[in-house]
Amino acid sequence: MSSASSSVRRIAATFLAAGAIVSAAALPAAAHDGDRHHQQRPRVEISRVQADSPGRDDRSNRSLNAEWVEITNTTRNAINLRGWTLRDSDGNRYRFDNVRLGGRDTIRIHTGNGRDTRTDLFQDRRDYVWDNRADTATLRDDRGRTVDTESWGRRR
Repeated sequence: MSSASSSVRRIAATFLAAGAIVSAAALPAAAHDGDRHHQQRPRVEISRVQADSPGRDDRSNRSLNAEWVEITNTTRNAINLRGWTLRDSDGNRYRFDNVRLGGRDTIRIHTGNGRDTRTDLFQDRRDYVWDNRADTATLRDDRGRTVDTESWGRRR
């Protein structure tokens, strides 16, 4: 009986040691979850920017509408963008009305004039918003929290 109980003790000690090793290995991973430098992918993101419309910048509506920002919903659920804003570095702001962005859908926000659709929105501006060389597009939710930013070039 004593040999059986010493075997049981050895097995228990082995399991306890294995558990301690697994716990020690998992601790750094769990501690990293609370790290504020760890970035999650945003639910809604600026997915593409065309700041420099192709061709000559002649301020025609065609040229203005060739300047755009795409916003993508990365989730499966629809999100209402009412009250959200899209801004550039100079403070130009576009405010979303009652826009429903479906799950995994993308919408393009053009600078010029046009008729809003499910896939395209128009800022109805008569001048360019996005700096061709360097700018930052900032998307904020209806509470003013920054959801995503996209920068290009180098500001002076």
